[in-house]
Amino acid sequence: MIKYTTQFLLKMEDMVAESDYTLRYEKGNFKAGFCLLKDQKIMIINKFFTTEGKINALLEILKGVTLDPTKFTEKSTKLHDELVQNQHIQVQQTTGEDLAAEQPAAEQPAAEEAPAEQPATDQSSSPEQPTA
Repeated sequence: MIKYTTQFLLKMEDMVAESDYTLRYEKGNFKAGFCLLKDQKIMIINKFFTTEGKINALLEILKGVTLDPTKFTEKSTKLHDELVQNQHIQVQQTTGEDLAAEQPAAEQPAAEEAPAEQPATDQSSSPEQPTA
C-alpha cells in the first residue's frame, strides 16, 4: 500500500538515486507533470507538486523504465519488490519462455481472420474475352 508521506517519497528518491537515473525537481510546463529523458537517464518532476503529486508522478515514470535492482540496498530492494508486487510499477524483463508462450496466441487470431479477408469478385459485371 502506498503511503503519501514525505518519508515514503524519500524512500522512493533513495531507490531512484541508487539506480542509473537522476531525479530532479524543476519548474516547467510539463503536460503530465514530469519529463523523462531516457537517453540521459534523467527524471524531472514539477517542483510545485504536492507530496502526493510527486509520488504519483514518480510512480508513472517508474512504470515506463526498468531499474536495475542489483544495485539497490536492502531497504530499496524491499520497496522495489513491494511496488512490483502491488503492480504500482512493472518489471519489463521477460524470459524466452514468456515470449514463446505469447507468440502462438498472437498468431491464432491472424490465421482465423485470413480467409474472411479475401476480396469477393463479381464475374457477372465484367465481360470475359475469349482467348484465340
